[in-house]
Amino acid sequence: MEAIEQEIIDDFALFDTWEDKYQYIIELGQKLPVFNPEFKTDDYRIKGCQSSVWLDASYSDGRIVFYADSDSTFVKGEIALLMKVLSGRTPQEILDAKLEFIDSIGLRQHMAVTRANGLNAMVKQMKAYALAHSAN
Repeated sequence: MEAIEQEIIDDFALFDTWEDKYQYIIELGQKLPVFNPEFKTDDYRIKGCQSSVWLDASYSDGRIVFYADSDSTFVKGEIALLMKVLSGRTPQEILDAKLEFIDSIGLRQHMAVTRANGLNAMVKQMKAYALAHSAN
């Protein structure tokens, strides 16, 4: 997991401006697999996000795989970054994840408080899925 976080940090170091980083985040979101429209319901909507964000997870062979979508291109990129680090991990790895790359790339510092709260809500929901499966 640390190697993937470092890869993200290295990728963001290639950009000179925050505008370039912002565009890169949007591009990451555009590469997310199509989210099943059946799951775009309140049951899968993350509470606390300014934008609509839907998150689902599957559990197989001791690992959690996340699926997500958002009506905001930027938020979709944020969840894509989180999924890059957390998807395919064991519940304990997800629960232990510090996600230091978020501050290392300057993401939290370059967003409004409401967006930062949404990012925190996404992390919280992903860890809640991990906690629910940690007993398995």
